[in-house]
Amino acid sequence: MEAVIAVIALLFVLLTVLGVYATVKAVGAAKRGVDRTIDQARRTVEDHTLRAKSFAQLGPVGEIAQLRLKLRTSMRATQDALRAGVAEDESLRESLGLFQRLSAHGHELDGELKRLESEPDRARLAERLPQLRERTERVIGSADSLRWAARDRAGRFADDDLDHLSAQIDVETGALRHWTTDDTSQTPQTPQTPQTPQTPRTSRPQTGPRTEGAPAAQEPARPAIDPTAPRPTYPWQKKPRPETSGM
Repeated sequence: MEAVIAVIALLFVLLTVLGVYATVKAVGAAKRGVDRTIDQARRTVEDHTLRAKSFAQLGPVGEIAQLRLKLRTSMRATQDALRAGVAEDESLRESLGLFQRLSAHGHELDGELKRLESEPDRARLAERLPQLRERTERVIGSADSLRWAARDRAGRFADDDLDHLSAQIDVETGALRHWTTDDTSQTPQTPQTPQTPQTPRTSRPQTGPRTEGAPAAQEPARPAIDPTAPRPTYPWQKKPRPETSGM
């Protein structure tokens, strides 16, 4: 009896621990989902604010807002492309590592540009603007190079796979239409002989039966017994007396 109670208590403890673990995981996943939603909403609001500043404000402040917007757009697009591509192509993991290093420079540059937006000294800001513009273009150029290289690689793999698939489909369609090749192979190929001009032949009347193997044109058949030629008459011979029916 004590063993049964111990087993039941152990099962209860295990179920309680599993329930607590599942609750913690669910709460963590919900918290991460909420954090992602908040971060995405904050980025969207900040992007719209920068876009409005780039159009509304003139001078160094408007150009800084434009640089920040271009930097953030390029870095976000490259990050999404590499993370989506590394799931299918493991060779992009090294590119993703390089982008993470580049992303550190991008965050640092974005923070510096954000601080300079509230700089009251416009003259000092205008002096530093060419250097900031050059750094931003370098970071954007590197991010764009990684993104387009990953896309070109994915496109190349897609083209190769499509070529291989097209070749297999051609072989399969040829096998499905096997009767066309069979008919072509079974058709006798008769050589064409040049036709010689035929000379006109004079038709002769044919009398009598035509034996098998005899030529088409044949001499007319002669009677079996030749008719007797008339006998010559002499003066000393008597005239023949006609025969009568009476004796």
